[in-house]
Order: sequence, then C-alpha cells, then structure tokens
Amino acid sequence: MLSAEDYEPDEELNPLAEEGFELMGAAFEVHRVVRGGLLEDVYQESLEEELRLRRIPFTPKQELAVFYKGKELKLRYIPDLYVHGELVVELKSVRALAPEHVAQLLNYMRLSRKAVGYLINFGPLGKVEWRRFVLREFVQPWMLQRRADRILNR
Repeated sequence: MLSAEDYEPDEELNPLAEEGFELMGAAFEVHRVVRGGLLEDVYQESLEEELRLRRIPFTPKQELAVFYKGKELKLRYIPDLYVHGELVVELKSVRALAPEHVAQLLNYMRLSRKAVGYLINFGPLGKVEWRRFVLREFVQPWMLQRRADRILNR
C-alpha cells in the first residue's frame, strides 16, 4: 500500500490546474450549501449534482480492475469520481484525514495510471479539508498546458 511518503510535493509541477480549480470550486459550493458533518454519501450525491450544474464532466464509481501476475482478480477498487476524465477524486466525511486515506487515493491513482488526485474531506464542520497529489510518473506534457492552449494545439 502506498503512503504519503511515496509522494513528493512539487510546487513547480501543476498539471491539470484549471480542472482542479473547477473541481474544488464545486466542492466548496457543496460545503457552503450542505455544511460539514453529514454522511459521505450526501456529499457524493451533492457534488455529482454540482458538477452537473457546472457542466463539468465526471464519472462516478468507475471500477478499477486489479491484476496478479497477469491474472485479473475478482476484487475491484472503486474511486468515488473521475473528473474531466483525468482527476481521481476520493471523498471522505471524517474528523480528519488519515494516512490510510492518502494511501487509498495514491493506490487508485497508480491503478488507473492517472497523474492527479484529490482527497476531499467534508467531515469538519467549518471547512473543507483537501489535498492534491501528483504522481510524476504519469504526468504527460499536455497536462502542463493551459486548457485553451491544449484545444488550440489539437
């Protein structure tokens, strides 16, 4: 299992920054309306609705296959959301984020081969606790461009 020690923050590396900004804007709006301290499922459904309202593309609860020596196992990992097809999002509603929550997200990112992940905790009453993670090994050059530039370069 991966842990926060496997992740090295890099202030210079900011892939998919605009997409992350949009995601967190939606998360902050959910917290403003619903507040903190409810069940995780309430935030899951509320965030999905807020993403829909903002026309931000997402896929909820998409299963990830797990393999052992080339054989697909029956077990599936299921991240809460993929946003913009590239951001892995894991939601929590707990008093505080713990190392096992970080490890869970990092494992989802590795299994899905996605560079950017967000761990969002709606549990605290007065704020949204969140962390952004980047796995350098999966960062592609296009991810570092502004979205408008990506569209122009197609």
